[in-house]
Amino acid sequence: MSIITLTTDFGTKDHFVGAIKGTIYSELPNARIVDISHEISPFNITETAYILKNAYKSFPEGSIHIIGVDSELNTENKHIALKLDNHYFICPDNGVISLLASAIKPEKIVEINIHDRVATSFPVLDVFVKVACHIARGGTLEIIGKIIPEFKQLVELQPAISSDKNTITGNIIYVDNYGNAISNINTKLFHEIGKGRNFEVIAKRHTFKKIYTKYSDIVDFSLPNEQRQKDGNKMAIFNTSNYLEIAIYRSNSKTVGSANTLLGLNYRDVLTIKFI
Repeated sequence: MSIITLTTDFGTKDHFVGAIKGTIYSELPNARIVDISHEISPFNITETAYILKNAYKSFPEGSIHIIGVDSELNTENKHIALKLDNHYFICPDNGVISLLASAIKPEKIVEINIHDRVATSFPVLDVFVKVACHIARGGTLEIIGKIIPEFKQLVELQPAISSDKNTITGNIIYVDNYGNAISNINTKLFHEIGKGRNFEVIAKRHTFKKIYTKYSDIVDFSLPNEQRQKDGNKMAIFNTSNYLEIAIYRSNSKTVGSANTLLGLNYRDVLTIKFI
């Protein structure tokens, strides 16, 4: 039985997540359900893509991923199901797939067309669950939709390169649970444009001339404890997903603060790398 994952902006206060799981278990009593996140910022497609991109590859091939963010059906927001990178995705056609896997071509995409057979006012609960259970039973995509050639493309929040290739301008695309501000500039782009040059990372009024690869690299453990870097120091780091992140060492928004609370960095804020 394939794993079914859930990624939504529903939170956990309301009944929605429990209802989705209950409906899946009613259809497939032996289903295996995994929550990726239900704390996506409401309707935030970029944040959805960042979280899912960094999670789905850890699951076995053949896993089924339900994406319930901005999922209301309308003339500009169709429902699709697709097989991509040997995984199945069921989601609105709102551009999230283009941000999730821009370099990977899907094996097959269908526009879901079973809505007239499913009474619903809650597509993730009814239509998306029906499709997920159909796939989990070994059903094909063509049964639940018509084949389409492509999904909606989003190109917003892509890093920009200056004409002289001395500057990369990106944006904060996600603020994580620690308040770290994660940009859309990855290590590959940094090295391709930088070519080993010195640089400055500028985020609002804050400048960084070094990018760490681990949080604890900011600490000189050869020094006596009282002389070391302490909690609360700001830093730039390439995180485990290989994206440039502005962080506070051992950040905690309620005590030492975070890049979000101390440095004022929020979603869509500009971050610039200038090569010298």
